[in-house]
Amino acid sequence: MAEPFKNMIGPALVGHLGRHLTRVWPRFRREAFRRRALRGLDALELKARVAQVAGALEEFLPADFAAAADVLEATLAPPRTDADLSALVPGDHGLAGAPIWPMTDFVARCGLVDPERALQALHAMTQRHTAEFAIRPFLREHPAQAWAALRRWVNDPSPHVRRLVSEGSRPRLPWGEVLQALIVDPSPTLPLLEQLQDDPSDYVRRSVANHLNDIAKDHPEVVADWIARHVGGADKQRLALLQRAGRTLIKRGHRGVLGAFGCGAALRGDASLTIAPAVARVGDELQIAVALASRARKSQRLVVDYVVHQVRSRGLPSRKVWKGWVVDLAAGERRELARRHSLRAVTTRRDHPGWHAVELLVNGRVVAASGYELRAGAAARRR
Repeated sequence: MAEPFKNMIGPALVGHLGRHLTRVWPRFRREAFRRRALRGLDALELKARVAQVAGALEEFLPADFAAAADVLEATLAPPRTDADLSALVPGDHGLAGAPIWPMTDFVARCGLVDPERALQALHAMTQRHTAEFAIRPFLREHPAQAWAALRRWVNDPSPHVRRLVSEGSRPRLPWGEVLQALIVDPSPTLPLLEQLQDDPSDYVRRSVANHLNDIAKDHPEVVADWIARHVGGADKQRLALLQRAGRTLIKRGHRGVLGAFGCGAALRGDASLTIAPAVARVGDELQIAVALASRARKSQRLVVDYVVHQVRSRGLPSRKVWKGWVVDLAAGERRELARRHSLRAVTTRRDHPGWHAVELLVNGRVVAASGYELRAGAAARRR
């Protein structure tokens, strides 16, 4: 079984922090910091662990924020100019990787009194881990300074800093504070994303795509228009970014976005959908079988997905689109597609007994339907 992710914020991390803080600031009360940081840590989940270690830093670092920031920056390992995240680890060279997270959390909670110095610290720290969570309070409380910094950083030589411009301002960053103002109006980020969408680093471009996908959830036409404006003449890298940026709209069957990628036309032919077994239990695995038959005189590009109308706790269905295939179906061709669909219980989704209707989507249009009955109780373990 894999080590729980929360355990990366534990005794070893606290030890690295204490060692390097003492190295650069001999007055640091290392043992008291260790006891304070580890008190009850095992009972906490990930973000609460980060907050507790950041609280211990606040207790034992200088009360003056600028002085505390100087101490923290002195502990940092040399910056890297690549995007090899596996190389961001603490060692004799200084702090990098996971120990930086509580440091950025300290900056977010204590640096609002001195935003310029705090943003300088986050610029340094993000090059050793990420400051995507910590910069968000500054966008909310000190927008003028924070946006000015992002406009400067869009041309920074470090891919970690350029990524922070996009990732730190995502409206719906996972695990991060929701930026409600940007959910209402995403326009402040658009000029920055335009400058970054052809960034030489895939690490940065993926962030831009995810940011645009966030915007698509609240402003679908903004992203549909973006894709339409930028897809013409796009090279392979930009096309991949635009497809990732439009993934939510593609799953919703947005005709304009599908059309921009050459998948806007209805299927010219026939389709069938078969699901086995017809009766299943949690833990089972379904076999999804699709048959396509072309009646066209030329090749068709098809986005083939399926929708499961999952039964929820109150008995009402919840629509979830699952990605399937992208197919170039030749004139007159017959094609069979197959996929396994797991009914294993996961923390982010809980299925309930009842009939689960399934629809086959081709280029955003329902072309076939089937379903399965989910029974109460887990599947019997197979020997």
